[in-house]
Amino acid sequence: MTHILAISGSLRKASYNSGLVRAAEGLALEGVTVAGMTLHGIPLYNGDVEAAEGIPAAVTALKDAIRAADGVLLVTPEYNNGIPGVFKNAVDWASRPASEIGEIFGGKPVAIIGASLGGFGTILSQNHWLPVIRTLGMRPWFQGRLMVSRASSLFDGEGNLTDDETRKRLSDFVAGFAAFAGA
Repeated sequence: MTHILAISGSLRKASYNSGLVRAAEGLALEGVTVAGMTLHGIPLYNGDVEAAEGIPAAVTALKDAIRAADGVLLVTPEYNNGIPGVFKNAVDWASRPASEIGEIFGGKPVAIIGASLGGFGTILSQNHWLPVIRTLGMRPWFQGRLMVSRASSLFDGEGNLTDDETRKRLSDFVAGFAAFAGA
């Protein structure tokens, strides 16, 4: 069984990216599980808080989920041509203490997808992730690419993916990434 952790980088209730996560959970093939996770409850990183109180429970849960997964799917929005601050903040927290980076992220298969309102999907955000995953020592999967453009026409008002062609592309992407992560 290959276990994929799909992390939505959006906090919005009807987020298109959280909708991609939900769709991926339902499209996983036999022998593959996709478990979605959001970033709710993760505070802004503050080294003083880390020193005084340790790692917050929501961050520990994120780290444990990454550690347990065979692969991590970053489902990223694109804000101002880059990674959303809330998503980068969560990964920054998960990399603390620095002595655990290799244990949590080292060699972990990772893939990036995302949905946006614009015509270019999340290409710039996806590219913006590359130096981060390199620094963390993750193993990116480059055989597939999924950028969902003009998302408002592909999702319903609750953020659920309704477009059959996009569902097929997502299913193929998850299958390819699962094969990579499980190898």
